[in-house]
Amino acid sequence: MVGRVESVNVGLPRTVEWFGRSVLTSIWKDPVAGRVRAEGVNLAGDAQADLRVHGGPDKSVYVYSVEDYGWWAEELGIKHGPGTFGENLTVSGVDCSNAIEGEVWRIGSATFVTTQPRQPCFKLGIRMGDAGFVQRFAEAGRAGIYLRIAEPGDVGAGDEIRISVSV
Repeated sequence: MVGRVESVNVGLPRTVEWFGRSVLTSIWKDPVAGRVRAEGVNLAGDAQADLRVHGGPDKSVYVYSVEDYGWWAEELGIKHGPGTFGENLTVSGVDCSNAIEGEVWRIGSATFVTTQPRQPCFKLGIRMGDAGFVQRFAEAGRAGIYLRIAEPGDVGAGDEIRISVSV
């Protein structure tokens, strides 16, 4: 299967106010130009705010598809830009929500392995400005997928995504 990276998105932890309390979050991701290094447990310029539940080797890179963005645009009546759902890679031509654990994804000069679908937390509700959105997101069955960085390399918008099954 061949897909395409539409956008590479990164963000660093920031504190936001939510229902009268300060919350540290990294759900805000912004598209970046050029090539981005995928190495260790992150893309360069990206970090997770709460490593107890986010990040680490099996949640290094979060991927969401433009096809799912299109579905949400119809559902919500609002178009959102790349990175809105907190993903690092916004992609097309790949059914991320039905990816199989253990698939090998070659993107740019890096190699990734699919690990697990996203389990949204309350911070997605913060990002969307709607605490109830977390449940709606989970029920929609459009979770996206996490990747582990198997071989470091560089990724960028326009890169092909070649998927094969791990042996």
